[in-house]
Amino acid sequence: MLAIGLVIGLSLGLAFWLYQQIQLNRYLGFIPRIFLRRIDREELPLIPRLQYEVRSVKQEQEFLQKELYIYQEILEAAPIGYLKVDEENQLLECNQKAQEMLYLQHWQTGNLRLLLEMVRSYELDNLIEKTRSLQDRQMKEWIFHPACEDANAISQIKSQNLRATSTPLPGGKVAVFLEDIQPLLEMTQARDRTFSDLSHELKTPLTSIRLVIETLSERIDSPWRRLVNRLLQEVDRLIDLVQASLELHQLEVQEPVQLNYQSVELHSLAIHVWENLELIARKQDLKLVYSGLDTLWIEADIARMHQVFLNLLDNGIKHSPPHSSISLEMKVIATDKANCQTAQINILDSGTGFNQNDLPYIFERFYKGDESRSRLSTKENNISPKSSGSGLGLAIVKQIIQAHHGTIKAMNHPQTGGGLIQIQLPKVIKS
Repeated sequence: MLAIGLVIGLSLGLAFWLYQQIQLNRYLGFIPRIFLRRIDREELPLIPRLQYEVRSVKQEQEFLQKELYIYQEILEAAPIGYLKVDEENQLLECNQKAQEMLYLQHWQTGNLRLLLEMVRSYELDNLIEKTRSLQDRQMKEWIFHPACEDANAISQIKSQNLRATSTPLPGGKVAVFLEDIQPLLEMTQARDRTFSDLSHELKTPLTSIRLVIETLSERIDSPWRRLVNRLLQEVDRLIDLVQASLELHQLEVQEPVQLNYQSVELHSLAIHVWENLELIARKQDLKLVYSGLDTLWIEADIARMHQVFLNLLDNGIKHSPPHSSISLEMKVIATDKANCQTAQINILDSGTGFNQNDLPYIFERFYKGDESRSRLSTKENNISPKSSGSGLGLAIVKQIIQAHHGTIKAMNHPQTGGGLIQIQLPKVIKS
């Protein structure tokens, strides 16, 4: 019996030892490989090796905890708001700046509540849902009207212009960064008012100076009259620059631009504008060559479209050599939308074309393009280079076309090499 008990005891002890070995190996298999050091299993016994690996994992965890703490401190001290929601739009994290912007002073970490219950902003809620649905970064600007339970504090709470940038996170979570752009908007508005007031104040003295110069030009001898006429050209350029700046400012500030829509026949309008410029064109023996539809009716602002043709045809005259022509083409092209047609207008000069490096910036304000192109055209047309333009004409044209929901682009004609401006406008009535 003693021998049988000994055998049974040894068997149980061996079985328990084997079980412990299996459990240890299974535990070691759960340890991430990135935390394990390359250890020769022949060098260390099982228990010391296990202790070493566990110690390495703890050190790595401590390092990650420190890194996480640093990142949390950075987010908390950031000058922009930060919040994170889970897959059910419950608020998980929110730094101090976001609490101030969204009036969440009473929110505490771990207090899981729907964001929409605490922040009555459907714009923010829709942004988060769109980010989660598309799994892509989104951006939105809106006016945030904070909710307030205290009626006495309503007058003290101001609406804010917010800009939110959201990004998707694993597990359906979404992170949102908030910016208060109200100070920037106020600064921009103050700048715009200053610019507008300054431009208006400049018009009066410039007009007075022009009248004085005109009077002087009639009373001085011819040797000095040439210099006075040049001074008159410079004053006219300043007046045009101030006027163009005011027009461009009004177009950019008004969103949307106020347009007086009516039926406009583009062909007759363009011909009427050319007749106003014909005296200038006749000095260089320039002709307008028209091709396309005899009549093309669209819904547009006739005064603004007159301004478009005036700027573009005048620009074509300045950049075409003498004894050449400016081509104007109008046609209707089909679009992807059902029962919708688009008017296409092509204005081609006979000059040297646009420099390829200038094409991306043609419609930017005060951009005059390649100096060699301007020098060539102004020399051939006997125009003073300093009075050849303000650099705002094409910028104004672009704003007007975009206000009509159209498009405009500049290119060089593949055959002639001249500068080509192409406009596409919707709301075609009949052609």
